[in-house]
This record gives sequence, C-alpha cells and structure tokens, in this order.
Amino acid sequence: MKHSDSRSLIPMPSREVVVKSQKQDLVPAALNGAKHEFHTREDVRNLLPDILGKALARIWIDPAFHHEFATNPIAALAKNGVHLPENIVVEFQKQDSQRPRVVVFEQKPGSKFKLRIFYLQLVMMAGR
Repeated sequence: MKHSDSRSLIPMPSREVVVKSQKQDLVPAALNGAKHEFHTREDVRNLLPDILGKALARIWIDPAFHHEFATNPIAALAKNGVHLPENIVVEFQKQDSQRPRVVVFEQKPGSKFKLRIFYLQLVMMAGR
C-alpha cells in the first residue's frame, strides 16, 4: 500500500516482514556472572538462592539443562562456575503432580543426617 492510498492517520513506510525459524538454538543464560566458590554455610544461604532461582527458570526452557540438573545438580552447577563445599548436598525433586523443587542440605562427613538449609520451588501467581 502506498502512502497516498493509506487511510491511517499517521502514514507509515512499509516494512519487510521477517519470519524467524522455529528451530533456533537457545543461548543458555549464565547462572552466575563469574565463577563463584562457596566456603561457608552463610555464603550458601545468602548467595545460592539467586543462582538456583536462575537454574529453576532455565529448567523450564532448556530440556538439556533440565536433564543434566536432574541427574546431577552439583555437577551441573560446577559446569556453570558454581562450586559448593563438600558438606553441601543439592537435591532436585519432582513428583508427578508438582513443580520442580531444589532442596539444599548440609551433611557432615560420615553422617546420614542432613540438615535442610533452604528449598526453592517456582510458584505460579496471577495478578489483577
């Protein structure tokens, strides 16, 4: 349509329509801006929830990362530059009807007892 044929109040130049392919590769978002090594329980409690929140969000959009994180969360975090102390245990839990949940425990060497530090789970909210 030419500008002279347009009935719009503000004539706009025509633009070429570009269709993107549905099979574009996702660029994985970084879980952590730089490599980070946690040393204390307080570091884990204060800083790890933000990183694991990004991991949970990425699980929803990246099937390869979902499988990797579900199989071995500690290795998936280490691959993304997040190194945890040996006494920290990260579990990925997903039951059939629930959303994925990440639970972080502290476990002393040689003990079967695990103390839960925190857990994260995505929650759907609606606003009005």
